[in-house]
Amino acid sequence: MFHYAATAAPAAGNPLITLVVPFAIMFIVFYFLLIRPQKKKQQSRNAMLRALQKGDKIVTIGGLHGTIVSLTDDTVVLLVNDATKLTFERSAISHSVNPVASSESK
Repeated sequence: MFHYAATAAPAAGNPLITLVVPFAIMFIVFYFLLIRPQKKKQQSRNAMLRALQKGDKIVTIGGLHGTIVSLTDDTVVLLVNDATKLTFERSAISHSVNPVASSESK
């Protein structure tokens, strides 16, 4: 009886492959669902920040709307109303407001 149980052991494949394959599949799924879209989003944001010019209307991360008066590599000076100028880091800009799109919505 015990002799039969000892000889009927299942034939196992390579245990290394059974451990590595699930981790490889998980990495591939995470790459396509998380890493790749985040890289594309970061690249498009960097392109938008590089393309900013004097006179562009922008919105900061805090929700402040303004027009760019001057630019440096690190900072942006915004004209908020007729007399108020505020200095922000370039990284604090959320997005650019397209004046053509806002005039079409009226």
